[in-house]
Amino acid sequence: MTEKPKPAGGAAPEFGAGRLLLIATGAIQSVHLPFWLTWLRGHYPGLEVRAVLTRGALRFTTKQAVSILTGNEVVVDEWPENAPTTALHVDLVEWAEAIAVYPASVHYLARSALGLADTPSMLTVHSATVPIGFAPSLPPGVEENPVYQNNIRLLEQRPNVVVSATQAARSATTGRSDARGAAPLSTVLRDMETIRLRETAPENLEETVPGEFSLKG
Repeated sequence: MTEKPKPAGGAAPEFGAGRLLLIATGAIQSVHLPFWLTWLRGHYPGLEVRAVLTRGALRFTTKQAVSILTGNEVVVDEWPENAPTTALHVDLVEWAEAIAVYPASVHYLARSALGLADTPSMLTVHSATVPIGFAPSLPPGVEENPVYQNNIRLLEQRPNVVVSATQAARSATTGRSDARGAAPLSTVLRDMETIRLRETAPENLEETVPGEFSLKG
């Protein structure tokens, strides 16, 4: 799963969010994070990006590279040793207009599905109501596992969550095309935009005072 990434065909999709929180996990496709951050800068010059890297992701990319390409300090997905003046996960939830877990490892997907909240990014994912896109990156055989399939169903029960379909990928270990790679980030943005447009559709809005609307529910 280390082939050069390719954006989905055609022009970059419309993406209405102005602030994207990108959470990278310990899947090997985190090695391509600099490519996708460069792609984001080229196609969405007004988009502000902040990144959270798990300890697993730091095996495949670096804080320095990601900080330079986002223009923001990277958040390592662990609780700070020094007592902060504000809660990190609350700050991230308040800031983000969309969240992409890219790539999403099997372990991170399982923790998310079970509702575990042992890191700042986990609490952020569970607290946020903005569109959240997961892009699974899977070793051979995992996608057919019924436990994995159940975890995906649990995630998709949340109205603001989308899990982008995987694509065929070559295993870095076996050399065979029996792994399942993360969808292009462009596809994940398109999928999240579908959620945003659905939430802001006229039938999902209710009038609070004349001329002002809010989301129903």
